[in-house]
Amino acid sequence: MVSVRIDIVTKEFPPEIYGGAGVHVAELSRVLAKHVDLHVRAFGAPREADYHGATVASYATPEDLGGANAALQTLGVDLRIVPDIAGADLVHSHTWYANMAGHLASLLHGIPHVLSAHSLEPLRPWKAEQLGGGYALSSWVEKTAYEAAAAIIAVSDGMRQDILRSYPDVDPDKVRVVHNGIDVSLWERDEEDDAIRALGIDPAKPSVVFVGRNTRQKGVPYLLRAASSLPDDVQLVLCLGAADTPELAAETARLIEELQTKRQGVVLIERMLPRRELIQVLSHATAFACPSIYEPLGIVNLEAMACGAAVVASATGGIPEVVQHGETGLLVPLEQVTDGTGTPLDPGKFVSDFAAALNQVVSDPARAREMGIAGRRRAEEHFSWESITQTTLEVYRSVLR
Repeated sequence: MVSVRIDIVTKEFPPEIYGGAGVHVAELSRVLAKHVDLHVRAFGAPREADYHGATVASYATPEDLGGANAALQTLGVDLRIVPDIAGADLVHSHTWYANMAGHLASLLHGIPHVLSAHSLEPLRPWKAEQLGGGYALSSWVEKTAYEAAAAIIAVSDGMRQDILRSYPDVDPDKVRVVHNGIDVSLWERDEEDDAIRALGIDPAKPSVVFVGRNTRQKGVPYLLRAASSLPDDVQLVLCLGAADTPELAAETARLIEELQTKRQGVVLIERMLPRRELIQVLSHATAFACPSIYEPLGIVNLEAMACGAAVVASATGGIPEVVQHGETGLLVPLEQVTDGTGTPLDPGKFVSDFAAALNQVVSDPARAREMGIAGRRRAEEHFSWESITQTTLEVYRSVLR
């Protein structure tokens, strides 16, 4: 398919990456550029024009929308992108931020629109706290794009089921499952300890590690409550991104302060770590914690597994397709309300069950290490970007015929 031109539209792209969708697009583009004429159209500041053979263009928010609702700013960027997609054979958008650019380009230029579903707006109603009326706009964008797309790529079977429940007018035959992946040549165990010492982590003590944005879907408050029952010698390492809302920031800060008054070894890292430092943190983790209440797949779990960490995660979304209970870690049951928030039916039980699973892993370091080794093997065998790229190309071929 080298002569075929594919235009990818994405909010996140190196060096501006803050979540799993951005990691996915960066890794997919790196391998995809070997097989097609790839053009990446990304939101944000100017970037290098070449990325592993892909041609990259960047698009800033229009100046006259600088003070507008964030959802309107997104649509302003989308409209700037659409004319430049002329000449492409197919447009592939990632997340609602890019979906309208893909949808309009499909209509304007008469080309298929493939979209990758990394999350769903109906399952993130807490975004109304952040976007206000913009959440209704983002939800409309996503619904419109999904119902019109030539094909939809779900990053897990759990995500596929969520799509069909959220958008019953979508044809099930056009929703294909293509998992997220991991570059195991980049994410490898690092036994050195210079970086973690500099971060205030004691390599001689066990640790529970969390890495992620502070959003409702990541379930950080549940982890902080569960951590109160960890043994005294276990460190809690929080690589925590900025909170989505002031309310969540305040709640999280209060819980962290309460923990710090009761126990030693609460290490808070509020910046994005360079890969080498993050790999060292994950490599020395006795357990990696993923308390998400909404997680289409969870690339961060793959990163932890590739570094040899046992994973303790909630059994929701696509996580059970990654973490094998009793082999690569432990899955914590999670019964949730059905209003789209993902809130546990019994928050107290979820917290106590998560705490019990963490304690089970940290109390047996040898078993945790066995789980970590099994996790590394699973990441190598089932989640390579080469195989994911080939499956993505098959989706392209199916709509280009």
